[in-house]
Amino acid sequence: MVEHAAGTAAERDRDRVGVLLVLIAGVGFGTLGIFGTYAQGAGLSIPTVLLYRFFVATLAVWGVLLAQGRLRLLRGRTLLAAIGLGSFGYATMSGLFFLGLEYMTAGLVAIVFYTYPAFVVLLAVVAVGERVTRTTVVALALALGGVGLVVGADPAGASQTGVAIMIAAALTYAAYITVSRAVLETTDSLLLTAHVLPAAGLTFLVGGSITNDLAIPGTPTAWGILVGVALLGTAIPVFTFFAGLSRIGASRTGIISTAEPLVTVALGVVLFAEPLTLPTVAGGGLILSAVVLLQTA
Repeated sequence: MVEHAAGTAAERDRDRVGVLLVLIAGVGFGTLGIFGTYAQGAGLSIPTVLLYRFFVATLAVWGVLLAQGRLRLLRGRTLLAAIGLGSFGYATMSGLFFLGLEYMTAGLVAIVFYTYPAFVVLLAVVAVGERVTRTTVVALALALGGVGLVVGADPAGASQTGVAIMIAAALTYAAYITVSRAVLETTDSLLLTAHVLPAAGLTFLVGGSITNDLAIPGTPTAWGILVGVALLGTAIPVFTFFAGLSRIGASRTGIISTAEPLVTVALGVVLFAEPLTLPTVAGGGLILSAVVLLQTA
């Protein structure tokens, strides 16, 4: 009985730590839109922000793996898949996300982007042939209805261009997740991330060099924004997300991660006085309800 109680207590502690770690990840990822808005104000181009983001985050991830004795180079098809995921998938999604901030507030960007879990399910149906369930249909209807409500509530703030960009970002991220699942069947998740991040960074190095959009920050404020994006918005949440995932499982991690857009909306209201209307809240609630429904199905 004593051993059973101790085991139960240990499981509860592990559970609480896992939930806390995923919440920390949600808060960290939720700051990306905020830092992106600050970056625009500081005159930092999208290629500059994302190059530094992925470069610093890569050093952080490699450092941890090296300290753990787990850093190694992927090979063959797995390496090619990781490069493709980073240079095409994650890079495209990140570029679209920050581009969306030029058309909408950080809160609206986060809300529309968070339709991606519904698109993950849709891609599974189309690409993998998973069965279409009533839950899937209801979740997709909730997610798309939420987007419609947000746009209809503030057609000026949620421009059609901005919404289209963020839907494209959500679809790209859904495709990235779908392909990643296959790779992760034989590859450690953090090791895969260690290859995806530099591949994404190299994309912006090459693209920014061609368009002459790269610049070395000239002020402490600009450097602070870039460090914030790389560490608070990328490296730290990557670590805490995977650590939490290993403790509480994928479904609960997905549900708790819905804190991410809520954090962005709250910070946008506090820091930038972004408008928060009842229809916008209702639309965001529909989208998050779709995510929870999919995770608990």
